[in-house]
Amino acid sequence: MSAPDGPDVRGPDVRQHGPDVRQLSSRVVYQDRWLTLRQDEIEYRDGSRGSYAVIDKPDFAMVIPAEDGPGGGRFCLVEEFRYPLQRRAWSFPQGGFPDRGTGDPAELARLELAQETGLRAAVLTPLGFLNCAHGLSGQGFHAFLATGLTQGASDREPEEQDMRQGWVTRDQFTGMIRSGAICDDATVAAYALLLLHEQAGQERTAGR
Repeated sequence: MSAPDGPDVRGPDVRQHGPDVRQLSSRVVYQDRWLTLRQDEIEYRDGSRGSYAVIDKPDFAMVIPAEDGPGGGRFCLVEEFRYPLQRRAWSFPQGGFPDRGTGDPAELARLELAQETGLRAAVLTPLGFLNCAHGLSGQGFHAFLATGLTQGASDREPEEQDMRQGWVTRDQFTGMIRSGAICDDATVAAYALLLLHEQAGQERTAGR
């Protein structure tokens, strides 16, 4: 099936034309074990210059723990107080390696799932990779579907001491998005990747 008409999603080839915004210099403004804030002096194609603040953070893992069953079963969510928002909010389990470390995304997904919920997954299915705040950071996340779940003990970090977890149906999940109980963009984006994954599976089954 041919692709629908629309804009050229590829855009200009950066390898051939160079970036549209060029870095001239960079300085670190702040750094801790989780992130680096830097200020870059930049130049646009027309020669004009400016300043750009960038947050460097390693990629993280997002896990959708789903019960096996018709319609995908229920999801397990976690809720905690989000300090920048000054409110509690629900999301899928997620997190990154400490001290700006990197590693295997699937290993990280299993670690975060077990730490935050105590759940262990027999099957971990990759759903895709997305950038979560491309206007201020290059950070992205790997989304996974976790199935074949068994319950164990959680091992939450001190920063997660107020965290709790709960199971919701898909209808409840979408209702929580509408009500604002779920306001995490990465959680909603991971759900979109799950829907695309399920749609692709249905199309393969139908022999399209």
